[in-house]
Amino acid sequence: MTLISSISGTRGTIGGRVGENLTPIDVVNFASAFGTWLGLKGGEKRVVIGRDARPSGAMVQGLVSNTLVGLGFEVIDLGISTTPTVEMAVPHYQANGGVILTASHNPVNWNALKLLNHRGEFVTEKDGIEILEILTNRLYDFAPVEKLGFIRKDDTFFEQHIHKIQQLQLVDNYAIAKSNFKVVVDGINSSGGIYVPKLLKALGVTQIVELNCQPNGWFAHDPEPLKKNLTDICEYIEKEGADIGIAVDPDVDRLVFIDENGKMFGEEYTLVSIADYILKHTKSTVVSNLSSSRALEDVAARYGCRRVTSAVGEVNVIEMMKRSDAVIGGEGNGGIIYPQLHYGRDALVGIALFLSFLAKGDATVSEIRASYPDYFMSKEKISLSEEMDVDDILAKFKERYSKQADARVTDVDGVKVDFEHAWVHLRKSNTEPIIRIYTEARSQKEADHFAEQAIREVNTLSRP
Repeated sequence: MTLISSISGTRGTIGGRVGENLTPIDVVNFASAFGTWLGLKGGEKRVVIGRDARPSGAMVQGLVSNTLVGLGFEVIDLGISTTPTVEMAVPHYQANGGVILTASHNPVNWNALKLLNHRGEFVTEKDGIEILEILTNRLYDFAPVEKLGFIRKDDTFFEQHIHKIQQLQLVDNYAIAKSNFKVVVDGINSSGGIYVPKLLKALGVTQIVELNCQPNGWFAHDPEPLKKNLTDICEYIEKEGADIGIAVDPDVDRLVFIDENGKMFGEEYTLVSIADYILKHTKSTVVSNLSSSRALEDVAARYGCRRVTSAVGEVNVIEMMKRSDAVIGGEGNGGIIYPQLHYGRDALVGIALFLSFLAKGDATVSEIRASYPDYFMSKEKISLSEEMDVDDILAKFKERYSKQADARVTDVDGVKVDFEHAWVHLRKSNTEPIIRIYTEARSQKEADHFAEQAIREVNTLSRP
């Protein structure tokens, strides 16, 4: 059982002992700290809240909402929603902030509070440190009875989300409808099961095959949208003769495609393809994190544009996008950030942009994928034991490769080692007690080799 409170929120497994898991008391404490911090910022005491469909969601939402009421806030309750929808609702309602109740790709026994500022963007590191200080010292400031807040339910805001997507210049509703695509959707029995089909229908798609679209929160497979977890949808596409498959994670901020042959497009190539479409129309810097594929750099170069990298994490990508005035960016895990809509990873706008790209061209999904250079990634992780000193391990790993003439070492976020045709990136996860190991090379065998080598080296370096 696990509880992780960090600068980005709190995340843990439901049940167990207070302080060791995400219990009701831990939920109330963290919501109290966040609400108290928001109250110190001044302005209207208003918070937007939404959740994915996990079985624990209703309980956690009740705890968070009523804690915020106790702090004097008006709580706008979107119910089962998506992360990007909550992000857009915060500035729409001129709220102080927002709370998204989702553990994203983590298993069903996890849940989390993800925190947004008044712009509907994830809180910064500085903000997170201040919130954790309030949490640690229990510096909560609750309202007297005459100033208690209240809850206002709104299950219609998603319609505005869809409408704003349809109004985007590069979303071609007419071309999508005219193409008469047949689409298979894997909604992982969460929010995507409701909202991806709704979006498709609004775009004029009439042939929709729904797979795992009952929003009961009991995930039909591991919720991370990786190849090994998506065998069912791949088979359905061939069986149904569909043009494309779409899979999302439980809170709909990660997006992957499957081609008409039932083969994975590749989560790394979600951002690559959409950047390709955007750059055809608007020349701009593109931004991705350090763990994202070099394919994005190659595609940007076709248009005379450059790719800039940031530390891993949505807030870091967004900060870099703002600094470089990028019109498209995101993360290689299938996260698309399109500032014309809002600064946040949004699978829904990614779907609309990709279908526009597909509808306005004469290539199939597999042909679009074949137009990009082939890179292969391996994504592994090492579980951390209490005796492992992660900082020391990473420092030793950096020192080892800094001595190699053919290696370029970056330590902005963990340690990344770039070679001529490959790279290895090691970083400590902010959401799980693990070290993530990402590698990329020109073949899967080579990428796997680099990952296996890194695992062996970490195990060696962790020994006393």
